[in-house]
Amino acid sequence: MLGRTLRKVSVALKQGQVTPTELCQRCLFLIKTTKFLNAYITVSEEVALKQAEESEKRYKEGHSLGDLDGIPMAVKDNFSTSGIETTCASNMLKGYIPPYNAMVVQKLLDQGALLMGKTNLDEFAMGSGSTDGIFGPVKNPWSYSKQYREKRKQNSHSENEDSNWLITGGSSGGSVAAVLAFTGFAALGSDTGGSTRNPAAHCGVVGLKPSYGLVSRHGLIPLVNSMDVPGILTRCVDDAATVLGILAGHDPEDSTTIQDPVKPFILPSLTDVSKLCIGIPKEYLTPELSSEVQSLWSKAANLFESEGAKVIEISLPHTSYSIVLCTSEAASNMARFDGLEYGYRCDNDVSTEAMYAATRREGFNDVVRGRILSGNFFLLKEHYENYFVKAQKVRRLIANDFVNVFNSGVDVLLTPTTLSEAVPYTEFIKEDNRTRSAQDIFTQAVNTAGLPAVSVPMALSSQGLPIGLQFIGRAFCDQQLLTVAKWFEKQVQFPVIQLQELMDDCSSVFENEKLASVSLK
Repeated sequence: MLGRTLRKVSVALKQGQVTPTELCQRCLFLIKTTKFLNAYITVSEEVALKQAEESEKRYKEGHSLGDLDGIPMAVKDNFSTSGIETTCASNMLKGYIPPYNAMVVQKLLDQGALLMGKTNLDEFAMGSGSTDGIFGPVKNPWSYSKQYREKRKQNSHSENEDSNWLITGGSSGGSVAAVLAFTGFAALGSDTGGSTRNPAAHCGVVGLKPSYGLVSRHGLIPLVNSMDVPGILTRCVDDAATVLGILAGHDPEDSTTIQDPVKPFILPSLTDVSKLCIGIPKEYLTPELSSEVQSLWSKAANLFESEGAKVIEISLPHTSYSIVLCTSEAASNMARFDGLEYGYRCDNDVSTEAMYAATRREGFNDVVRGRILSGNFFLLKEHYENYFVKAQKVRRLIANDFVNVFNSGVDVLLTPTTLSEAVPYTEFIKEDNRTRSAQDIFTQAVNTAGLPAVSVPMALSSQGLPIGLQFIGRAFCDQQLLTVAKWFEKQVQFPVIQLQELMDDCSSVFENEKLASVSLK
């Protein structure tokens, strides 16, 4: 049951094959069993069980709230949750309990979703590995999969498997691990430059970054206001569309959201792609791109072409110039954390200035402090014109690149999501933050231009690890984008992760509790 898609489990709930409480208990048990993955910062067990009880009553009375009623879900710990600690994986907000829910969280709860807990991330969502938060790194469930371990044995790796685990990617690694380890059927991430799509590619799940303005940012603790978007993580494209249909729409608390009402995102089954034009950006064929990712990218393009689609090379010449804006806005947003109104405050009482400095030095990690430093450098009066203003002009050039491509008749762009498959943690931590940020080369420009994009898993590498590809669509053409992604997903038939030892352990427990056993079917 836990391995089913969100839609199938919703049908099972409506038909009485399983109750919300049973589903909730199974997920809670798996959260405890997979605690070593470090996917969750806070597990809201009491809240979830109470929500499940209320959902069960609604089903008995025939008053289901919708497709998410009784469905366990997880939320990244940079979304405000009323009465539940929200930390951003930082000392600066440790112990902070918001008085309200983020709009996207509230919409999920209004549909009857069960909040299983808050998931781990890089501190303030600044990172691409989910390794830099104060609660420790998130482990990729594929590290413990049958597929990966068998490949390692074939390649005669003798290292200790437990110490050579893989990163999830970031910064929404906890949310991805939560979905992949069957502790929830969907999860919220955030996406500022690829923070939903990057870990989705590394972990073999679907990661959707909606069009900027389609989904409310209210209650998402900001990193870069002009680029932040709530992201959606699911096991299939249809489920991502279901969640997007619930979250999309105008919010009076967020002036950047669209005014027009949004219809539910029901994806048609695309059978004929001959009328599609797929664009392949030539600038994305970088020297750092692994040969396996490049090969799968070519195979995907050939797949569309063999089915009658027009596949053409296009150019996005300004795709790599958005980092100045990111650090500048991040520095501005971090200024609110001063130790006065909420969050961490140091004991230094020599002066207000000393208290500010010590609070921020102790409250932020090196990565966050580094981005604040560089952002404020760009915003200095003597540098403003040379850096920030020029960066704003380049932003317009990046957006125009995409406009020109789509105006030329291209429907969807097909690109890699990441440079390579997931790497072991021991290798990742050897790289500096600038090197790690190179992973964003395929994803950052999408946020700069405000476009929708989705990462879809394509195949396993020679090491038995997932490789995902990215589809980019026109602004507010999210449904068309997801329809194409759904067709692709059906063609490639990406394999399900095999965590059989873990599942067998769970099955025996559920049988002892007189509950139906876990099924991956």
